[in-house]
Amino acid sequence: MLRFRGCGLLLGLTVAVAAVIAVWLMEWWGSRARFRLFVPEELARYRGGPGDPGLYLALLGRVYDVSSGRRHYEPGAHYSGFAGMVTGRFYGEDGLPTPEVAQVEAKILKALEANKQEMQEKRKFPPCNAEWSSTRGSRFWCSQKSGGVSRDWIGVPRKLYKPGAKEPRCVCVRTSGPPSDQSPDNPTHRNRGDLDHPSLGEYAGCPPLAITCSLPL
Repeated sequence: MLRFRGCGLLLGLTVAVAAVIAVWLMEWWGSRARFRLFVPEELARYRGGPGDPGLYLALLGRVYDVSSGRRHYEPGAHYSGFAGMVTGRFYGEDGLPTPEVAQVEAKILKALEANKQEMQEKRKFPPCNAEWSSTRGSRFWCSQKSGGVSRDWIGVPRKLYKPGAKEPRCVCVRTSGPPSDQSPDNPTHRNRGDLDHPSLGEYAGCPPLAITCSLPL
């Protein structure tokens, strides 16, 4: 059985997934009176074709009315394979979620947490700008927007080693102030920013505080 809730225009599967996550992370255990239950055979009628009663999309057991985005989901459209299709058995005949819902929710929350940690690390260690030439070799450099991270400092190139990674990657490292994991008011820091982080390494032959590092062939 499936639960139904109307929604606005969904311009793609990514948007639909985001909508599902948003619903799960908000008060999705609200009044059940607003929900309608579908059996797969009934939902299959909502494909948006001639004579069909509507155009619905089912994702992880929840059904969305995507009629306002008909051009994306109607028969023959790019996402038509998702309209009216059952993607899993996530709700029972009583409308209550099955154990599969809890498993999916746990995976989503884990992925969101991993993404949050990745973004925090990217702000701490933004990627370097990089270029390679068959005659000059590699060049790495930092700027206030390198790696797509806008900031008020530039930093210097360093190799960041991560467990499980075959090769280190170039990141820009803040060179002054306290380390990122310390309070700005900590009087004991050495005013070296994150330069002393244990997972960082210098590029051989490059000045330690240069914002550009060239590695010849």
